[in-house]
Amino acid sequence: MVNFTGQAIEAHDLTVARGDRTVLRGLRLAVPAGRITGLLGPSGCGKSTLMRAVVGTQAKVTGTLRVLGRPAGDPALRARVGYVTQAPSVYDDLTVRQNLDYFAAVLHPGRPHRDTRAEAVTRAIADVDLTSHADALARNLSGGQRNRVSLAVALLGTPDLLVLDEPTVGLDPVLRRDLWDLFHRLTQDRGTTILVSSHVMDEAERCDRLLLMREGEILADDTPDALRRRHDTPTVEEAFLRLVDAAAALQEAQR
Repeated sequence: MVNFTGQAIEAHDLTVARGDRTVLRGLRLAVPAGRITGLLGPSGCGKSTLMRAVVGTQAKVTGTLRVLGRPAGDPALRARVGYVTQAPSVYDDLTVRQNLDYFAAVLHPGRPHRDTRAEAVTRAIADVDLTSHADALARNLSGGQRNRVSLAVALLGTPDLLVLDEPTVGLDPVLRRDLWDLFHRLTQDRGTTILVSSHVMDEAERCDRLLLMREGEILADDTPDALRRRHDTPTVEEAFLRLVDAAAALQEAQR
């Protein structure tokens, strides 16, 4: 049984069907508040679908899904949840600062007594280490820098929950390290809860807790250390492969 005390996300019997295909299969999970939870698994296993369900943009969701104590998609969550998709959401003909100022005006981030719009924009740019590129046109940025602009947009309202769909894909090792350093600062300094997906297993070691997915199901929900110990493996990747093999063997035995 999952203990939902102090959880930022709670799901029970969460199911998503697309046509005749069941994408998520009765998931039960909990994401602890103020920590980094990694959602790991191969491409196509349902990670993005689960994240869309969490932020309230996924259709045909059944079961129970609560986010920050409210039903997923509740209007009251808009200023409390930041979401970064795999595709950078920036306008090429605007500078970094103009992009953020536009989104700040449209999204009305923050709550009463929070900093002004200009202060929020400046802070978000600094958070993602783009201050020196604040006046550069988005079209002149590298792919990694464009990803960081999208992350800055999500940080505008200082969200309680940050949902990141493969934010480090295609980035070089230095940028990946810098982004993970930022994620840890956000949890430690601001108490932000982060749910971050990846299909790169070495990123599992950077998370406080892991949800390992395969074919729309959760194979494991534990800390990296506990997974390695339980399966007597030196890495989370090897533990994941053992879980996959065990699941495949069980399916074969049930046929």
